[in-house]
Amino acid sequence: MDYNAFFADVTGWIQYANQQALRLGLQSADFWAWVADSTGAMCRHYQDHPLVIKQMVMLAEWLEEAYDARL
Repeated sequence: MDYNAFFADVTGWIQYANQQALRLGLQSADFWAWVADSTGAMCRHYQDHPLVIKQMVMLAEWLEEAYDARL
């Protein structure tokens, strides 16, 4: 696996997640659908490598914690 490419993709995903959160709102179903779809796509892109799965789960949990902190 190309770790440099993966972590560059993670950085891009985080930046886009922040944009999507602003555009769609953390509370919206569309935002969470995007999170689910995009994390799955990233995992598939890297052939479900265990590191990729763990990283994307962690990022989804990070977003959930950000959502919970706003309640």
